[in-house]
Amino acid sequence: MSAPPLPGPLAHLAPLLEHYGYWAVGAVVLVEDFGVPAPGETMLIAAGVYAGAGRLNIVAVAAIAFAAAVIGDNIGYLIGHFGGRAFVHRWGKYVFLTPERFAAAEEFFARHGGKIVTVARFIEGLRQANGIIAGTSGMHWRRFLAFNALGAALWVGLWTALAYVAGSHITVIYDEVNRYLLYAVIAAAVLVAALVVRHFVRRRRAD
Repeated sequence: MSAPPLPGPLAHLAPLLEHYGYWAVGAVVLVEDFGVPAPGETMLIAAGVYAGAGRLNIVAVAAIAFAAAVIGDNIGYLIGHFGGRAFVHRWGKYVFLTPERFAAAEEFFARHGGKIVTVARFIEGLRQANGIIAGTSGMHWRRFLAFNALGAALWVGLWTALAYVAGSHITVIYDEVNRYLLYAVIAAAVLVAALVVRHFVRRRRAD
């Protein structure tokens, strides 16, 4: 079966999947999870689409992505644990993890405790810094590992399942989403315009 055309933001990952397959999935998910700005989640979805079209094995995609996600976060944990904040502040800027972004993520992490390790996988920014923050904050490694593995399983399971079901119909689905999204944008623009006009009318009457 031929590979389905990947629409929109997925399209640029097609060459990687064509040439490297499972290796691309593992590598991109792995490096994203210890702070490198790589499209791990997008790669996972694209691989799930390929699996739905029969080009990859969905079990292999899920297993590789899960292992890469857990290992990547643990590398991040080691970076944070042994390098500390000074290391992150010195080198983080090279992977777009600025001191300001790190401080905001660390504050959010501290506020919500260990449970954030599980849900951080679904939050852009926290997904990349999750392990590093856990390491710098002194979270016990076994506790981090358990919550991190749970989060990775849920994250991989959700996106691979949805993408696999979409399969070769992804282009149709993408086009439908874009069509209704356009209507939503137009409706929002009309609403904003109406509010602006209403504001100026009331202001003129007040004057």
